Amino acid sequence: MVETASTLSSLLRIGELSRASGVPVKTIRYYEDLNLIQATRRTSGGFRLFSPQTQTRLHFIKRAQTLGLSLQEIHDILAIHDRGDMPCQEVRQTLQKKITVIEQRIDELSLLRRQLIALMRNADDLEMAEADICPIIERGTSPGS
Repeated sequence: MVETASTLSSLLRIGELSRASGVPVKTIRYYEDLNLIQATRRTSGGFRLFSPQTQTRLHFIKRAQTLGLSLQEIHDILAIHDRGDMPCQEVRQTLQKKITVIEQRIDELSLLRRQLIALMRNADDLEMAEADICPIIERGTSPGS
């Protein structure tokens, strides 16, 4: 591919990409190490140059992270995209797994909340009981009840 002056001028140095995307330079380097993004080329001085599309990719990565996707899951999705395929089926499967995990965690947290409420209800009575450290915890309602 022949690189014209306009092509080269549209490339962003890592600091410019950082400012444009709001992603710290250190994070951009880390994402490059994980093969989530790639520098288009390097200058003769070794500075990384990124295409403007890298900013879109960084936005995708950050959005996916806010949805709870791990960097490995994001990598897998981007790998499908980089092969020229639409990764939407993979995204759907990943999101469904996340929903299942969240629902399980909500159930666990609901149980914990009920246990804590029961402890607080009995805290005044329990506080007067004998215990090694704190009777509210030692003699309170046991987990699972």
